[in-house]
Amino acid sequence: MTTTHIIGIDDAPFPKRHRGNVLVVGSVFTGCRLDGVLCGDVRRDGVNATDRLIDLIGTSRFHGHLQLVMLQGIALAGFNVVDIWKLRNALDLPVLVICRKRPDLAAVAKALLEKVPGGRRKWRLIQRAGEMEPVAGVYIQRAGIDLEQASEVIRKTAKHSVIPEPLRTSHIIARGITRHPGRHRV
Repeated sequence: MTTTHIIGIDDAPFPKRHRGNVLVVGSVFTGCRLDGVLCGDVRRDGVNATDRLIDLIGTSRFHGHLQLVMLQGIALAGFNVVDIWKLRNALDLPVLVICRKRPDLAAVAKALLEKVPGGRRKWRLIQRAGEMEPVAGVYIQRAGIDLEQASEVIRKTAKHSVIPEPLRTSHIIARGITRHPGRHRV
């Protein structure tokens, strides 16, 4: 399977005490060419990330051509956890979650279960997404794509970093159009 039409989704940086909506950016790539940008928002630590992404991607002019959705982590805007299987089924597209480092799942579980409203449900979504798998210098979770295909896509799209260009570009755009500088590198 050659995957050339990809959207990479990342959230914008936000101040630690921010409440409300957080910008989400999608960079649409065909091969190595940026073909479009989508912008939306999700609630900080909310429960609407999956539905907002389904709407953002599903109603876009790019949806019919896309072959893969990439997410920079399974949660957007803090702990607004994406249900990758619901996203995969609703859009009829494979979903690939990519993290630079292996998350400390024990710390994530502790935070979710002790401090975040709806944390038990969010933790189940993370567990349902499966174990983080090391591939091509990153860690992944996946829905609707096998390990070999995921590895091939990452190797072909990671041109200037271990992070694939659709995600790297979304990160750069999101960081560039918000006032809060953020602290994460891509």
